Amino acid sequence: MKPNPPFAKTVMPLDDYRLLIEFDNGEKRIFDVKPLLVNAEGKWFGELLNESYFKMVRIGGLSVEWPHEQDICPDCLYEDSVPV
Repeated sequence: MKPNPPFAKTVMPLDDYRLLIEFDNGEKRIFDVKPLLVNAEGKWFGELLNESYFKMVRIGGLSVEWPHEQDICPDCLYEDSVPV
């Protein structure tokens, strides 16, 4: 059985659609949201193209989310991010 990944404890939006995330294991990692935004206009992640809205990111459960419930899978958030 695969162990659960660490979960997001804090999140801070950065320039260029990136997130600085501190996980519950103490690691700080950067997640690049840009790949999720390719051809996103009018779709689920389309609102994130608005920088003001993107900066409204917050912790939601074990991951991060935005006001209209867009979120990123906790596994992806950790595995697809890079250590700071």
